[in-house]
Amino acid sequence: MGSIKTPQPVRLIVGILSANEELAANAKLKLVERFGEADLEMQPVPFAHTNYYKDELGENPLRSFLSFENKIERETIAGIKLETNEMEKNWNRQVNLDPGYMTLGQFFLATTKDQRHRVYLGQGIFAEVTLYFENGHFHFFDWTYLDYKSEAYIIFLEKARERFAYHIATGHPYSMRGK
Repeated sequence: MGSIKTPQPVRLIVGILSANEELAANAKLKLVERFGEADLEMQPVPFAHTNYYKDELGENPLRSFLSFENKIERETIAGIKLETNEMEKNWNRQVNLDPGYMTLGQFFLATTKDQRHRVYLGQGIFAEVTLYFENGHFHFFDWTYLDYKSEAYIIFLEKARERFAYHIATGHPYSMRGK
């Protein structure tokens, strides 16, 4: 029988999707206010993988990401998803926030949608392992959203993982200052 161990804290990463640059900037400020300093930010890229959000977000939304310096406990992701859903309501769903967390081996997204490959966490929230890390790179599954298979996302997430690994190894944050 294996012994029970508490898993190490993980890296919080939040995707921000909006066609309104001002609202996206406000969302970033609100996220930093709530979760602490970001250690890495992906500049917005066009989101053209689906028209699923067209009615709420309008034409030509942009996706960006924030990776947070402060680590979180895995079990807090359901509560974080509920918080980001409330933030979205405050912006009349013109901003979509997708919180997830990274371990050294995986990237998970929190969602309200159940599917065969998702695990129920409680409070109406599910977790999906979206990417796995192997041989120096993130790889996707058949079910991974198309945008999370894109080169821009993979490059950003691999850089966030590199900073996370540095933080774990040294105990020092890998700050955006100077890198």
